Amino acid sequence: MTTETATIDSLDFPTPAYAIGDDAADLLFRDARTVGAFTDEPVTDADLEAAYDLLKWGPTAMNITPLRLLVVRSDDAKARLAALAAEGNRDRILAAPVTLVVAADPAFHRHLPVLAPHRAAMVEGLEGQVATREAMARTNTHIQTGYLVTALRAAGLDAGPMGAFDAAGVDAEFFAESGWQSQLLVLVGHRDGVGTHHPRAARLTWDQVSATA
Repeated sequence: MTTETATIDSLDFPTPAYAIGDDAADLLFRDARTVGAFTDEPVTDADLEAAYDLLKWGPTAMNITPLRLLVVRSDDAKARLAALAAEGNRDRILAAPVTLVVAADPAFHRHLPVLAPHRAAMVEGLEGQVATREAMARTNTHIQTGYLVTALRAAGLDAGPMGAFDAAGVDAEFFAESGWQSQLLVLVGHRDGVGTHHPRAARLTWDQVSATA
């Protein structure tokens, strides 16, 4: 078995009648890359809020929307976060305009009266079910992270999701009061050139990833 890479121009994309145009499909998926090199152009709170105003509409179980975001922008906060990341990711965090710490809020249930009024009666019962709430928060935050990356692209930004960090350390350093639980880091900015030195890799086909029952 061999693993091959390909440039974007050489990839054979299917052309069904999507509900969105090719420009949108290219921006959100086909031309989009995981970016690690950014220009000095700033990322504003308004930019991030515009992305959030899209991702918040993505579905989650019972509309619990447990994703929370820490915007790491200051030099001090970048240094504190970088110290808790894998060595290969530290310089990227220090150089990126913004890094988002994607976190799950296990106290999501307290918002159910607003987010899911028909489930408001569950607040009291979930209060004592810590493990259940943490599992629900993790799963649905992972779902929302996919929306986040796509929404950042739709808002004209580029994103570089990455793991390899000390989650417990990040939680102690940044979330001791809120109780949020870190899940992933996402570099955010405007890509410098293509934003990565890696060639565009191929993807598995539908036949390789699907089965029919």
